[in-house]
Amino acid sequence: MATKRERIHFASVEEILGAPITKENTTEIRIDQIRPFEHHPFKVLDDEKMEDLTESIRQNGVLVPVLVRPDDEGNYEMISGHRRMHAAKLAGLTTIPAVIKEMTDDDATIAMVDTNIQREEILPSERAFALKMKMDAMRHQGTSRHHVEKLEDQDNEASDGETSGHHVEKLNSSGARATTADSIGEVIGMTGRQVNRYIRLTELNPKLLNLVDEKKLAMTIAVDISYFNDDIQQWLYEYIRENGTVKPRQIEELKACNNLDNITQFTMIGILNDAMPKPKANGRIQFSQRTLDKYFPPSYSTADRERILIELLKQWHDEKEKEADAT
Repeated sequence: MATKRERIHFASVEEILGAPITKENTTEIRIDQIRPFEHHPFKVLDDEKMEDLTESIRQNGVLVPVLVRPDDEGNYEMISGHRRMHAAKLAGLTTIPAVIKEMTDDDATIAMVDTNIQREEILPSERAFALKMKMDAMRHQGTSRHHVEKLEDQDNEASDGETSGHHVEKLNSSGARATTADSIGEVIGMTGRQVNRYIRLTELNPKLLNLVDEKKLAMTIAVDISYFNDDIQQWLYEYIRENGTVKPRQIEELKACNNLDNITQFTMIGILNDAMPKPKANGRIQFSQRTLDKYFPPSYSTADRERILIELLKQWHDEKEKEADAT
């Protein structure tokens, strides 16, 4: 019997504030005073859902305030609510209800990720860069806290000759030392390994990453490709564009190649082609749909294509016989 999956909990704006949102802590802010979060990884698309959101705002206004933090220039940086603000602009609004909260750079990054990653449809690239931003922020926070703890321990040692502060390691559910990736994954229902695999995608050639978003390249293969240098990644993109796909066995053969840093594109293509099983000699010749589509209009049926190929082969055969007779 399958066990019921635990419901994943995502941080809300109210949880980040530590208090419910009320009219008292909400302020109307001019939209032109709010700038997007720097390197915001989540795309704001003018799609059907955006049209629905815009129409809802036209009729009812912005029901859920956005979350912003003040900057040094008297304006604001968006933390949560990029889509609502974009829809408000499309609806013709000049102001938007907002909750203003002072936040450090690291706290703002973590809050931005936690309140946006709960969206229903997130592309692998969006999740990858969001998780990387959160990991970098958490590691930076950890480094800062460790520095403060070290200074406090030094003060304690100087005062009484003993170290009264003790660093307690966080453990995961299995009792092992929890990594930053484990802590991030626990919040969104992933393992630390899964988090790290998503973050590896940020090392991928942007064109290859687009293929992952378009579901034309499997994530497991993409993660392996992310370890290759820029040249090989570009060549692999060109290979996939030409051949339609690349198989796990091909990537494994390429990984096993010695001196990858000095490999040429020609050599790489040879390795990939050699990794595929050789077709059996059964007297049949097969053409891929992709190859034939280069030469035939889409309206031509399989029978049409076969008839034309036979006619062309007959012409070629007759010309060869005439050439033989002439000699």
